Amino acid sequence: MGRVPTILLRDATRDAVAVAAILAAKVAGSVAGGWMTGVAGAVVLIAYIAACFIILRGLGAHAPHVAFGLANRITLVRVAIVCLIVGLAISDTAMSAWAVVVAALIAIGLDGVDGAVARHHGTQSAFGARFDMEVDAALILSLAAALVNSGKVGAWILLAGALRYLFVAAGRMLPWLAAPLPPRRRRQAICVIQELALAAALLPIADAAAATAIAGIVLVLTASSFAIDIFWLARRTTHKEVSCPS
Repeated sequence: MGRVPTILLRDATRDAVAVAAILAAKVAGSVAGGWMTGVAGAVVLIAYIAACFIILRGLGAHAPHVAFGLANRITLVRVAIVCLIVGLAISDTAMSAWAVVVAALIAIGLDGVDGAVARHHGTQSAFGARFDMEVDAALILSLAAALVNSGKVGAWILLAGALRYLFVAAGRMLPWLAAPLPPRRRRQAICVIQELALAAALLPIADAAAATAIAGIVLVLTASSFAIDIFWLARRTTHKEVSCPS
């Protein structure tokens, strides 16, 4: 990671603080309205602050851009929504289930916007791509956790959200797993399916049987996608070893 230009750091920090103010107001309203407990509200704000520290540390990969940019601001709003989902799920009030679903749908909708905005303004970067991908992963894990907390599905569905992190961890021990993967629409499609399906399973009208069936399909699709990528990386590594014998 390269050095972060001061102007970029200042711009990103200003945006992070602005979103924090909006999030704090939303949390206060949710607590006052009985949608969220006070403890859950504190968790939301702490999670957002922690996420912002990680984001600011990774800004060096946004080079050569010196402005945070509209696309990243949209993704930052998605970060706030994911944190809000965590708080609503922890609260588990009569109203929070619908709120989680609505928040998830907004986050999913914005996922299709930030990339288009970045391309339109020519502000694509390695940072932006990674930022967007990590927020997707966090959204899936938070929805899976909310589903477990709802009592409809067992803790096994957390694997669907954890596979991304397990894959990254494995790449630190096995360098061939950390090699770049070619872009595939399959990953994008499965990611959206995961998010929409988990949101559907969280709907109050979905009983435990329906939610379990949906969650099972999500886990199979997720595992299959990772298996395809791992197989591709393994074949690539084997081919390189055969082509370049020591």
